[in-house]
Amino acid sequence: MTNQGSLNKSPIFTKSFTINFLVNFIVYLCMYLLLVVIAGYSKQAFDASDSLAGLVVGLFIVGSLIGRFATGKFVNQIGPKRLLFIGLIALIITQLLYFIDGSLAFLIFVRLINGIATAVVTTATGTIAAYVTPVNRKSEGISLFSLSLVLGTAIGPFLGMLLITKYAIDLLFIICVILGILGLIISLFIKVDFEVTNNKTETNVIDKPSFSIHQFIAKEAIPVAVIMLLIGVTYASILTYLQAFALERHLVTAASYFFICYAIASLITRPIAGRLMDDKNENIIVYPAFIMLFLSFVCLISSYQSWLILLAGACLGLGYGNLSSAMQSIAIKVSPRLNMVSRHLLFTLV
Repeated sequence: MTNQGSLNKSPIFTKSFTINFLVNFIVYLCMYLLLVVIAGYSKQAFDASDSLAGLVVGLFIVGSLIGRFATGKFVNQIGPKRLLFIGLIALIITQLLYFIDGSLAFLIFVRLINGIATAVVTTATGTIAAYVTPVNRKSEGISLFSLSLVLGTAIGPFLGMLLITKYAIDLLFIICVILGILGLIISLFIKVDFEVTNNKTETNVIDKPSFSIHQFIAKEAIPVAVIMLLIGVTYASILTYLQAFALERHLVTAASYFFICYAIASLITRPIAGRLMDDKNENIIVYPAFIMLFLSFVCLISSYQSWLILLAGACLGLGYGNLSSAMQSIAIKVSPRLNMVSRHLLFTLV
């Protein structure tokens, strides 16, 4: 009874948590809105080869890696809210650059810096989420916060593929700019209790060199990050090749709803999974989720009918959707509080 009462007195969806959730959703929506169409756009507009079109997509990820490493050291120094504000301004600027009628090389450059800006914002939102979530509901809170990513990965590709068939890609660029401005405005109302760190007086860095890998990586979170890396590779393979796979199997219409099924399954189960992890431990979710991830690939391999590819999407939501939040929850718990930013940086790198 005491534990239940304690849980009830610690609401997760506070004003700051909700706004941070919306900002994170907006950023991932913009990311996936363009991710699924930018390769085709580069081939059509610039007559790019398949390899160059892949580079246009891949440079965004490279930019994300650069952004996360560059950001990790400064979150503790300037605070996640200020970093979020800076990142959102940079994100809007890079989104405006898409309107410039340049060369393929310029588009590749824009994708790179757009990835950097996106990484800065998501590093800040992830750090804020860890601080505004009640300690006694940490797993549940992280699971709920990660739904913003799930919604972005579902609505973004669906909306992008839907709009690109009827309108020019400029409409997608306009949507991204509007969403970026909206995110910037609402982020001003986030309040986070974060104490800026003085590197010369805290975290015992007086006798350490100016550069240390521990500024970027929390060693306690490495095993979890390695597991999540392997899981992420499986998800990335689906994201990359689903469209080609669907064309080969003549399941394009069903494939367009794949991530909708993924999102629905995640939305339904993540709050339940988060509460179970708080009441029990993460293992109660991790092992069944691995089984569901395996089943999603079995369904995909066997997909010669529409219902199987939709079932695969649901299994992926139950599997990958819950594994990502469970692994992030574990990473938070095993990392010292002063390494919270490093933990988030390492985890999101994978």
